[in-house]
Amino acid sequence: METQQFVYLIFSIVLLLALVFDLGLLSKKNTAITIKQALLQTFFWVILAMSFFVFMWMTMGSKPAIEYLSAYLMEWSLSIDNIFVFILIFNSFKVKEKNYSRVLLIGIMMAIVFRVLFITVGVALVEAFHWLLYGFGLFLLYTGYKMFTTNEEEAFDPHESTTYRLLKKYLPITSHDGGGKFFIRENGKPLYTSLFVVIILLATIDLVFALDSIPAVLGISKDKLVIYTSNTFAVLGLRSLFFLLRGAVNQFDYLQQGIAIVLIFIGAKMLGEHYLNLWIDKTTQTVFSLLVIVLCLSGSILYSILFQKKGMIENYKDPQTNA
Repeated sequence: METQQFVYLIFSIVLLLALVFDLGLLSKKNTAITIKQALLQTFFWVILAMSFFVFMWMTMGSKPAIEYLSAYLMEWSLSIDNIFVFILIFNSFKVKEKNYSRVLLIGIMMAIVFRVLFITVGVALVEAFHWLLYGFGLFLLYTGYKMFTTNEEEAFDPHESTTYRLLKKYLPITSHDGGGKFFIRENGKPLYTSLFVVIILLATIDLVFALDSIPAVLGISKDKLVIYTSNTFAVLGLRSLFFLLRGAVNQFDYLQQGIAIVLIFIGAKMLGEHYLNLWIDKTTQTVFSLLVIVLCLSGSILYSILFQKKGMIENYKDPQTNA
């Protein structure tokens, strides 16, 4: 068995066992997740991701391991934007807190499937048409610039989204959650509940965010193993991160600018890849990229804590405390 095949096998086994452990021991069906439980689950997924980093270093060497860690940190930080939108979706459809965990899990699992397809197509296109990397680089420069210069994001209304309109147009949808079900019958007619709609919205919104994150990861590594594993660990940790940060997202107002700088850096790196390869070896480039990502993300979080401004979710109310 080749080294890469062995790593894929171990990754699959670890992922399966981790999901069983998370769902069987750390989570309980139809119960609200406390801050303590969310912290425990977050530590669990982060430690697992870091352990896989050590495993990759031991089996595949330092370069792919550092690429994996860089890609993981990038995806993990971009998850903050996902959480903000997820909060808006849950509030808009009045999802009960006891259903949060189950709905998030299904939505995230669907998002992983979509991402795998997206990554596979993206890597195949880059391998066939290398010049696409320059297009991705320009896209990241533009995205980073817009993200850095935007002071306030436009209010997102899930009921006005294209996905919801399409679902409402082609599917019979009811406005309630059907007692926690995804599909019910009323007067003999089949109906999809609001929970079903929320799951579809979560998956499609994550795919929209992937339009930024996947090109960014391709700027870090073109190894499908690195991209698959880093994305999977980051997205699976999103559920516990949601419960941990949903009441504190507004404390990281400047994280957006930190991510923007990283996107601009990676975009510039993709555009200058040919000249960089002439002067700097790949391992040094990878280590430098990791340092830039860590510095920008940690610096923006620290700056947010020290110089808080008015948060974007100041009116967010916890469903349980109404505070």
